[in-house]
Amino acid sequence: MSQYRRFQKKVNKRKRRRRLFIFLVLPILLVVGSATAYGFNLFAKAKTAMDESFEKIDRAHSPLREGAIDPDDDNISILFMGIDETEQRNYGNNTRTDGLILATFNKKQKSVKLVSIPRDSYVYVPEEGKKNKINHAHASGGSKATMETVEELFDVPVDYYVKLNFKAFMEVVDSLDGVKVNVPYEMYEKNSKDEHNAIHLEKGVQTLNGEEALAFARTRKQDSDIYRGQRQQEVMKAIVNKASSVGSINKYEGVIKAIGDNMKTNLTFNDMLSFYDYATKGTKLDIETLTLEGEDYQPGGTYYYKLNDDSVEKISKKLKKHLEIDSSSN
Repeated sequence: MSQYRRFQKKVNKRKRRRRLFIFLVLPILLVVGSATAYGFNLFAKAKTAMDESFEKIDRAHSPLREGAIDPDDDNISILFMGIDETEQRNYGNNTRTDGLILATFNKKQKSVKLVSIPRDSYVYVPEEGKKNKINHAHASGGSKATMETVEELFDVPVDYYVKLNFKAFMEVVDSLDGVKVNVPYEMYEKNSKDEHNAIHLEKGVQTLNGEEALAFARTRKQDSDIYRGQRQQEVMKAIVNKASSVGSINKYEGVIKAIGDNMKTNLTFNDMLSFYDYATKGTKLDIETLTLEGEDYQPGGTYYYKLNDDSVEKISKKLKKHLEIDSSSN
């Protein structure tokens, strides 16, 4: 029996809901979304795109797990990495992360918890053997080093990663004909080509295109990295809601192409199909956003964001509870 027919049989068992779930991931946000496929054509395109995006890392599973896990049965975590890379910013192996969001998924509850990690967070980077900005981890050792750094920070397993560049983020938003967000204040920002004041946004609820959404998610001129992380989470949830709506069905081909061209992940296509139940929750999907607290820290002239230990511990406990991990076993 073909992979597509096996999945169709699985769908028919679930009240014949004609929705094929392909887990869409977003830049910096980071995102998480869903696509529905009506028929083999879109299914095949999605599989091809995801297969091309697959990139294995050099470890069988997180060292904080006793063994391999299965997203079809287990609670899991995914680290979303937004990469500071465009045609104008081609840093090769020295590329740093511009956005990090750790997401945990509870299979029974069909719930998701998101925590944004400020890019300048002063944390221990195992790859370097010292404390540094968390966004340096990727430049030091790529996806694996970034995953290990986040595991060190929260003492929770990071099972999978999804890495996207700015181009993917903009193309996903444009494929969905924009996303609706609440702009907190008037802003002038760079565009993806680093042209100053190229993006002008008025205060208030509005639908943003890809360039505008990127500027909205990246700005921190008038507040801080904490508010920046909250904006990234808002965009992520807006993409999830837009992608889950019935009216977006005919837009999935463009979304799939945008992701396939600009994404790397250690999730296989079959792993992604395991998220079908989350997708069918649509806009009712339970997504909770968590915020890290901290303060500015500037020793020797270099700026860092020093995370509050109690805040880190509090979020660590929430994530462990959501993953149903026994804290005493770690």
